[in-house]
Amino acid sequence: MNDRGTASQDAWDDGTEGNAGGEPAFKPLTREEAQDLRARLPVMSVWSLLTWQAAAGATMVALWGLLSLQADKTWSALFGAVSVVVPNALMAWGVTRRKTVDAGTPMLSFVVWELVKIILAVAILVAVAAGFPSLSWAALLSTLVVTLKANWLALLRRGRIRK
Repeated sequence: MNDRGTASQDAWDDGTEGNAGGEPAFKPLTREEAQDLRARLPVMSVWSLLTWQAAAGATMVALWGLLSLQADKTWSALFGAVSVVVPNALMAWGVTRRKTVDAGTPMLSFVVWELVKIILAVAILVAVAAGFPSLSWAALLSTLVVTLKANWLALLRRGRIRK
């Protein structure tokens, strides 16, 4: 209640079932509209994203190898790319290997494989840090970041991100 004794309207409820123009907030698509939307926004495969990541990682490894001319920095860059691509490939395989009909299994599968991916990535990085004494952190981390961000390049190329 406000100070005049009237009930105040909930800030999240504007009292209408739609926007200011009076249109419904949610309009179900017809079959034709859904097919048109699907044709305009094609599905991107997780394997194509993984290919972009591998290509970005390979490019960074090649750059570190050519620019530094030091094997340690090249190996460090390779470890950075591997610590992203291998866990992501394992997760992509795990999530896409089975088709299910119920709604809960894909979500549980995603969570489990995401956890496996994180554990494997951390294990790779810990093993490299402990077992490779001449590790170049600059090469490893820069390659790791560029490989992770390669998804944005794939999405930009497909035209999914618009201004």
